[in-house]
Amino acid sequence: MATYETLVIEEPAPYTLLVTLNRPQSGNALNTQMGHDLLALFDGINADPTKFRCVVLTGAGSRIFCAGGDLKERNGMTDAQWQTQHLLFERAIRAMIGCTVPMIAAVNGAAFAGGMEMALCADFIYAATTARFALTEVTLGIMPGAGGTQTLPRAVGPRRAKEILLTGKPFTAEQAREWGMVNRLCAPETLLAEALETAATIAGNAPISTRQIKQSVNYGLNMDLPSAMMFEIEAYNRMVPTEDRREGVLAFNEKRKPVFKGR
Repeated sequence: MATYETLVIEEPAPYTLLVTLNRPQSGNALNTQMGHDLLALFDGINADPTKFRCVVLTGAGSRIFCAGGDLKERNGMTDAQWQTQHLLFERAIRAMIGCTVPMIAAVNGAAFAGGMEMALCADFIYAATTARFALTEVTLGIMPGAGGTQTLPRAVGPRRAKEILLTGKPFTAEQAREWGMVNRLCAPETLLAEALETAATIAGNAPISTRQIKQSVNYGLNMDLPSAMMFEIEAYNRMVPTEDRREGVLAFNEKRKPVFKGR
């Protein structure tokens, strides 16, 4: 398994990849090297979607998931340097949003600015009860540029999203759950275990099915309903000739747990 300067990569269970943002001395802030590491990692996953069946993304330490962009590194950058770095971040975020396998964000602490945007790249979020969220870019003279103005409205609705975006004010994990951005609140000490338990359930299901479900939801949301229904049927038909479909039916009739091979 590849190693990265700013990420810790583990396989805690079969077909499950645990990715830990690992710059705890800097609040796991997103710097240039982390941008390169995330881009390389997720490009690799997307190039070979059969290797893993679920990804869990979390942060090192117990207080901060990711503090956003590393403003110490950015201090003194020229406009051109800033934009070059941001292009790297844009590519990394697109690779994360386009992750071909299901992804869970296990938000262990503060997820601010780019950190919150990274969490929103996941298919759903589990958060520690102590976690806090904010998109603070407006207080720094910029705006979210890693998907926040697009992923947040899809999670909480446009009116709530505009309030969060325009004020830059932090909000709690409980509020995030109430607004539909977070699926589950967890005790800090059980957060990762709960996320990995759900990841194991997903990884135990037919991987072609989970990938097709993810694509059907993501693309269907951008279509009118009749077109989305047609897209769903095309995704469905992809599974009819698979070995996994035959194994699922056979296992049901033999009253045993199916063994899916992704074929």
